[in-house]
Amino acid sequence: MKRFFSIMLILALCSAFVFADEPGDEYDDGYVYTQNGQGDQFLKLELSGLFPLNFGKQVYPGGALSIGFYRFISEQFALGGDAIVGYNLTIGEKSLIHVPVTLGAMFQPYAGKFEFPIFAGIGMSSITSQGQNYFPAFTAKIEAGAFFRFSESWSFGISSNVFMIPQVFKDESKNFTGFFCTANLSARYHF
Repeated sequence: MKRFFSIMLILALCSAFVFADEPGDEYDDGYVYTQNGQGDQFLKLELSGLFPLNFGKQVYPGGALSIGFYRFISEQFALGGDAIVGYNLTIGEKSLIHVPVTLGAMFQPYAGKFEFPIFAGIGMSSITSQGQNYFPAFTAKIEAGAFFRFSESWSFGISSNVFMIPQVFKDESKNFTGFFCTANLSARYHF
């Protein structure tokens, strides 16, 4: 009986070689894997230098922090938005704080592990300066950048955006449109 079980065990082990795949045979399910696909999302965090463009010497360069969320609707198009908290000093050491929140669309071509997002959006902004608040202010923003996809979940890069915040008053002589530019160091978490 022991000999019978031993022979059956050896035959069972040897039969596995009969059904083994040839070297190089791989299963192809026909699915093409892409860097981003419909439904993919990412969170973006940016640390920025903030430069006023049309204030003359009345407003000095400052800094900003930005957080954003985007969801891809196709391989290269995404919808989303972000919020920037910006801080500048003015003449007389007064602070200028602005918080633009924009929603918009992003087009992101890529080459290998490099991604090149272009974003355009509109939204609202809150401005505080010298004890006065101005809300709501219309805002519009365009942004472009270059990112390296470090892993499936993380990409790092640089970007720059230009945004405008117009202020409209009853006294038209006080109307002003502020333009700002940022230089950003960015990290994105993809999920």
